[in-house]
Amino acid sequence: MTTIGFIRHGSTEWNRLGKLQGQLDTDLTDEGREQARLLGRRLANENWDGIISSDLKRAKETAQIISDLSGIPLIGTDSRLRERKYGQVEGTTVAEREERWGPEWKLQELGQESDDDLWKRWSELEAEILEAYPAQKILMVSHGGFIVQVLRVLRMDSEQFLQNTSLTILMRQENGWELELYNCLSHLETVHE
Repeated sequence: MTTIGFIRHGSTEWNRLGKLQGQLDTDLTDEGREQARLLGRRLANENWDGIISSDLKRAKETAQIISDLSGIPLIGTDSRLRERKYGQVEGTTVAEREERWGPEWKLQELGQESDDDLWKRWSELEAEILEAYPAQKILMVSHGGFIVQVLRVLRMDSEQFLQNTSLTILMRQENGWELELYNCLSHLETVHE
């Protein structure tokens, strides 16, 4: 059966500032690159068949660093792995959103991608992955809002915040996906002398 390893991209400056990135194309910080290097070294000791990444820079660079250090081939990018589109609120902090649109900003129509639209792009990609990579293990470098929504619909969501470069593993079974690992950061806990 197919196994998918979802990886959230490394840290960006906007993560640090608490800005909602959405589909705006932001860069990794040096910390984000180091997180990716540590994950790449960890994955060098695991058996994965390939990496597919969102086409946004922060995810692509994370995927390339992981590939370079692990030896796992980077198969390519797919725009369906992009972060959820947040429309007018992209590039703002919580305080800025509440000041402009009030505390109920999430309930307003501000150009956000709907749950149904996000689920549709995941469903299309999922079907292609299952057909193209039966019985293979594929890493997907994506974004927190996208991964969390996929897990929520699959009824595998958690209250635990999905961290940068965390690894979440899903295994395909006869009746759907089974969550094997969630938000794992063991690569960041390694002490370097």
